[in-house]
Amino acid sequence: MLVLVVGPSGAGKDTVLAYAKAHLAGYETVVFPRRVITRPPGPGEDHVCVTEAEFASERFALAWQAHGLHYGIPADIERDLAAGRIVIINVSRGVIAEARARFPCMVVEITAPPEILAQRLAARGREDAAAIAERLHREGAQIDADVTIINDRLPQDAGAMLLAKLS
Repeated sequence: MLVLVVGPSGAGKDTVLAYAKAHLAGYETVVFPRRVITRPPGPGEDHVCVTEAEFASERFALAWQAHGLHYGIPADIERDLAAGRIVIINVSRGVIAEARARFPCMVVEITAPPEILAQRLAARGREDAAAIAERLHREGAQIDADVTIINDRLPQDAGAMLLAKLS
């Protein structure tokens, strides 16, 4: 099964996934592939950095563009899924329909109240207040999720909720 983790910027998706990955280490039936992104890594991010030319030459199971960057999920997840593994990955809500059409999926939305999202985005220091407000407005759309986790407390609380939904 493909577990698609989605939600607005600042919701703590990567933090919650890191918690789940640490607690599922050693389970050969669960895979956390690294996304391929045309951006250098930032704090708390674990992805493969590539140029746009390198990205264009790769084959991906899922790919999308957002905020001027290219994102891809390596095609080798198809082998993992065929072998019966659970593949857990942070994706854009824009690829949910394609993923559901191609793979057995569970969509997990991780979110937080707008004021917490704004605080977390400001703490990153990548955008000014106007850009943060625009991002929050743009990302306010509803997501057709199978599970919704509100990450408004400690990251381990949301991580434990994700683990419970996976069991």
